Amino acid sequence: MYVEQLFTGCLAEMAYYIESNGEAVVIDPLRETTPYIEKAHSRGAKIKYVFLTHFHADFVSGHVDLAKKTGATIVFGPNAKTAFDFHSGADGEEFKIGNITLKLLHTPGHTMESSSYLLIDAEGETPYIFTGDALFIGDVGRPDLAVKSDVTQEDLAGYLFDSLRNKIMTLPDGIIVYPAHGAGSACGKNMSKETFDTLGHQKEVNYALRADMTKGEFVKEVTTGLVVPPQYFPKNVGMNKGINKSYDDILTDGNNPLSVSGFKTLADNGARILDVRHETDFVKKHIINSWFFGLDGTFASWVGTIIEDLNTPILLIVPEGREEEAITRLSRVGYDNVKGYLKGEIEAWEQSGESTESITSITPKEFSERLTNKNINVLDVRKNSEYYSERVICDSSTNSCLDKLISEHTKLEKDKAFHVHCLGGYRSVIAISILQSKGYFNLTNVEGGFEKIKEYETIQTTEYVCPTTML
Repeated sequence: MYVEQLFTGCLAEMAYYIESNGEAVVIDPLRETTPYIEKAHSRGAKIKYVFLTHFHADFVSGHVDLAKKTGATIVFGPNAKTAFDFHSGADGEEFKIGNITLKLLHTPGHTMESSSYLLIDAEGETPYIFTGDALFIGDVGRPDLAVKSDVTQEDLAGYLFDSLRNKIMTLPDGIIVYPAHGAGSACGKNMSKETFDTLGHQKEVNYALRADMTKGEFVKEVTTGLVVPPQYFPKNVGMNKGINKSYDDILTDGNNPLSVSGFKTLADNGARILDVRHETDFVKKHIINSWFFGLDGTFASWVGTIIEDLNTPILLIVPEGREEEAITRLSRVGYDNVKGYLKGEIEAWEQSGESTESITSITPKEFSERLTNKNINVLDVRKNSEYYSERVICDSSTNSCLDKLISEHTKLEKDKAFHVHCLGGYRSVIAISILQSKGYFNLTNVEGGFEKIKEYETIQTTEYVCPTTML
């Protein structure tokens, strides 16, 4: 028996490859299929099943492509409805893979089709359970993503309470819990950085598994403090129920080097330019009206949060050798319409006589001196919860969280000069790039963000609980 957790840091997502006696399964695969196929081939195994724990909201899965290429059967739990053929698993149904068995446990609550898969080895022992978004390490799945006219988030939370207590918490304490996500995912609110744990330890430390907790207490706790999910979540759910453009075609179409003239023509016709270099490079110079989303940050989730139309034609400014990575990570959250990338990057653009612009940037020490010497306007683009919990003491400080900047930027006066910061320097550059494209030019970036500002400034703190309407 072979079990491997495949962790993807930028999405805080875990897929699983499981193999026994020449047969293999993949649980919750990402969009690209090659890694799973090559792994099975290198080990002399054939992928028999592709198991889905639920319809994912935070990424587009590659289950249809993987099944088509390998002949594997796609399996969902009860209540799933799709545009493609799949096996609708029943609660308690067992699937043989070599000498082991995966038993489907219907665990609704995060979604109604949500299911966990219990591994039963050749000796009849149950060493692992793959819980999807029903149970995380330190948390449980949020119950507000599958709300319908006749099913409230409180209803879903109640189902989740029953699923946990009747299906998962009755298992041996020594069983290893393998979830679908870890810290950094928006599918929960209190996830641990650990990617697996024993069920027994989770019963001790996970707030949602307290033995003395009533259903009413559970419902209240898991629905309190939920933030509004990113706008791409329901769109990814829809894609995961359907048949999408194949990843191979996405890569072929997008991995297209463009001349300056070809790039400019597409941009002039409405394509969105995404500059995915490091923020320090973007600050120095970038194409006018381009938006920054650095590959070395939480790239895909911020693109998905800010760019509402998944069909937006996209042009890339990308470091040489990272073109495929950028296209792949965009496709994971449903942005399949990359038209190509600028061959020769910014240097080719400038050599052809085209204009660039830059961002004024100062150190946290300079920022502190400016706060002391005169009253300046501070624009903090962190989340509301971050801002109200801990912030710079400044009468002219404004909080406009990045995810709302597109819709709320008109509230900012264009003739004012703003010093913009976030927590570490990534989000502030995204914000400035968007504001520049909207005609704001009196903007100064504070390098290193709030983490570095704290070394020079006295910080105001407040005990704060984020309401459900804020992010």
